[in-house]
Amino acid sequence: MNAPAAELTEPPHRRGGGRLGRKALRGAPVASFPTLVRQIPVYQMVPDEAVELIHEESLSILEEVGCEFRDDEAIALWKAAGADVRETRVRIDRALLMELVSKVPSEFTLNARNPQRTVRVGGKNSIFVPMYGAPYVRDLDNNRRYGTLADLNNFHKLAYMAPALHSSSSIICEPMEIAVPKRHLHIIHSALKYSDKPFMGIVTSKERAEDTMAMAGIVFGEEFVRDNPVLVAITNCNSPLVWDATMLDAMRVYARHNQPLILAPFALCGASTSASAVGAVAQVNAEALAGVAFTQLIRPGSPQIYGQFMVTVDMKTGAPMGGTPEAAQMMYLMGALARKYKLPWRTSGFHVGSKLNDAQAGYEANMLMHAAILAGANYIWHSAGWLEAGLTCGYSKFATDCEQLVGWYKYAGGLPFDDFKEAMAAIREVGPQGHFLGTQHTLEHFEKAFFMPSIMDFNSYEQWKAEGAKDHDTRGREKARNMLADYEEPKLDEGIADGLKDLIARREEKLPDSVS
Repeated sequence: MNAPAAELTEPPHRRGGGRLGRKALRGAPVASFPTLVRQIPVYQMVPDEAVELIHEESLSILEEVGCEFRDDEAIALWKAAGADVRETRVRIDRALLMELVSKVPSEFTLNARNPQRTVRVGGKNSIFVPMYGAPYVRDLDNNRRYGTLADLNNFHKLAYMAPALHSSSSIICEPMEIAVPKRHLHIIHSALKYSDKPFMGIVTSKERAEDTMAMAGIVFGEEFVRDNPVLVAITNCNSPLVWDATMLDAMRVYARHNQPLILAPFALCGASTSASAVGAVAQVNAEALAGVAFTQLIRPGSPQIYGQFMVTVDMKTGAPMGGTPEAAQMMYLMGALARKYKLPWRTSGFHVGSKLNDAQAGYEANMLMHAAILAGANYIWHSAGWLEAGLTCGYSKFATDCEQLVGWYKYAGGLPFDDFKEAMAAIREVGPQGHFLGTQHTLEHFEKAFFMPSIMDFNSYEQWKAEGAKDHDTRGREKARNMLADYEEPKLDEGIADGLKDLIARREEKLPDSVS
């Protein structure tokens, strides 16, 4: 594939091999950026005393109110651990809770089928992950319609081609034409076939989680996936304070295989939490900690991700809102709590309420991604494609987000000083009234000195009009279409590819065509 020059921008703090090395790079396929190692300080919005207050209140919630674990095996595990269990209500002593939470490693390696795409999660590391779960797409012709398997294949291809995306996610959009009981097989197959980056697991039933692990075992080897993280799965607490049987089933499958879970309450603030940003954080923190602790009853020391999905509710209509200031403020609080517990943590980057890839989408996305970066998030999910509160994945939005992630990668990588001496020499070379366009320093650094997006338009009005007066949404769709035209599949080994097809065929024979 021949990628546009803007996509060949080197990651921060990487040195090329001189002029010949840079020339070779210009003609080479785009490689994924490595794990983003943040070189900028985290921002804490409130003093330590406020973080401690929220922490203490969260522990009190779990001790006094408790959390529902609606599953017999989970209840048995909590009883054996010494928690106060009454029917499905579990009250967890703070000493027990924090002992369990402390077992989670602060960092872990997330392996890809191509080792060059393997990443680190936790600490100063951040990765960008595309969206998940949209039933609709806004397609290349700007129509909103149900997603298909062909769309899902396309989004996995785009994720593979985007240098600043570190994962292919899984259910970027739902392939709605495939029966629900069989759908998960084709979702995971698409993620494994069309991309060689890390991916995400299925959690909608124990059997589907087990199928996911079986498919991962074919690709990575059964022994390897018993102990080494190759995927991340999302489990949501039903706010307020309920972990249901479906999520707990999935947690057991993945945690037993040492696969990290995102323990993330799904909170509509003002509806499933109190109408208070700090009150919502105290509740969500309690819910997330209860989930994290439970995973350590299953497999102590297994890697996990402390998480949250917190959006405010329009109090006039009840609709969830995207990039609000309160959503950003709550991210900062969750980041401070994650650092207190030394836990890797997840938030969302570009999740917006806008229906189109328009100005509203841009404002919302910037509000949230800025907070995610400055709050030090490790797993920044929903970083490409998200529209309409997650109901829709847009091709234009996906391409735009991927390009913007290159800029955020550079922003969070900090300001390098490695060529400062050469830049000062160039000033002395040019002197007053000259220009720098032909200097050796400019020739050697112009491609990587500044972020140069290709979808955004900086031409004169006359040039813009001559090129069709295209708006940003149109240019985004064109970029997505061009990327797909340049896609080259990262081929699976023939034996592995056949193994996946065989497993899918065998499982489809046993699975029903509809949910009973």
